[in-house]
Amino acid sequence: MNALADEAARQLEAAARAARAAAADLARAPRPAKDLALREAARALREAAPAILAANEADLAAAPDLSAAFRDRLTLTPARIEAMASGLEEVAELPDPVGRVLAEWTRPNGLVMRRIAQPIGVIGMIFESRPNVAADAAALCLKSGNAVILRGGRESLRSVAAIHAAMAAGLRAAGLPEAAVQVAQTADRGFVGAMLRAAGLIDLIIPRGGKGLVTRVMEEARVPVLAHAEGLCHTYIHAAADPAMARSILLNAKLRRTGVCGATETLLIDAAIAPGLLPVLVADLRERGCDFRADARARAICPELPAATEADFATEWLDSILSIAVVEGVAPALAHIRRFGSEHTEAIVTDDAGAAAEFLDGLASAVGIWNASTQFCDGGEFGFGAEIGIATGRLHARGPVGLEQLCTYRYHVIGSGQVRP
Repeated sequence: MNALADEAARQLEAAARAARAAAADLARAPRPAKDLALREAARALREAAPAILAANEADLAAAPDLSAAFRDRLTLTPARIEAMASGLEEVAELPDPVGRVLAEWTRPNGLVMRRIAQPIGVIGMIFESRPNVAADAAALCLKSGNAVILRGGRESLRSVAAIHAAMAAGLRAAGLPEAAVQVAQTADRGFVGAMLRAAGLIDLIIPRGGKGLVTRVMEEARVPVLAHAEGLCHTYIHAAADPAMARSILLNAKLRRTGVCGATETLLIDAAIAPGLLPVLVADLRERGCDFRADARARAICPELPAATEADFATEWLDSILSIAVVEGVAPALAHIRRFGSEHTEAIVTDDAGAAAEFLDGLASAVGIWNASTQFCDGGEFGFGAEIGIATGRLHARGPVGLEQLCTYRYHVIGSGQVRP
């Protein structure tokens, strides 16, 4: 290791040891204290809005060459700060997930078995560009009794530090340890490496960002990882779709915010309706600045569309670009998704309940949606108050990760003098 890496490792170890001590206190903290911390942090966010916006402006000024989609993810506005504060208050209103009896049963020998929810411990959160993730992750970890170490991207360091100050104010007001929510004080990549090697100090790593970040975490981590893969989401317009509904849903799914992981990246449309509907859909999107990549069957209907390559169908655009393929029904649509998708979120638009059931049952993706925008794949929209990420792996949690998914469990066994023969 060089000197910078050594210093990053020392900083991480100190933060993680403080986080473990804080996590032990937080796991036993009563709900009123946790809820008070969240409400006070929300108040502090609102009061600090001018300072947060100034920090965000400095971050944006320091990175003038960002893409439009990346800049949108990095940008904070008064409305987005208010959304962060409201999210903290919504999490405060949710039931405390810690200590829930998940199951209880009695054995023939009279032993009572109880499965009880408990915090995971110390969470390491590595994220890129979106500074609001700091508030969402801190709120969910705090309410679920976990300590968290946040490491944002170098582009958002000032914004994240300003948001963290509000979270620390909330913890102080509630008498909870400030080390329960910490932020990396350095942009050195060595700090990320130290987090990934911190087995025994960090219990779970959650990466939230682009493919490069997630790939690095999965390859280097010596700590369990809750994977958040890229959001290569599809909207499939079935032959029995209502045309007006299809137009409205696709427009929202693609262009509401192009830089979020729930944005639709590929349109699949049934051959039976494509000649009449596809030109209308293309015109709707083109009018709002969208570009396209289309397969041969789509280009036969709309010859002006650029040709798509296989690489295009495997690309998470995070921009105003839509890939288009014409398919012959539900089974080919599912085959396309299995080949090119990332098992994040897929939607079907149809008035045929049987086709919708076939589609939803045939998906391996974390979230399947019928007659609504893929951008509803969001913790707040699921009623979780916020999300710490969208899990696309097969273990522990899938889809938006909220309070319940940040808990593990233990067993209590209650006897009346039994001994094992």
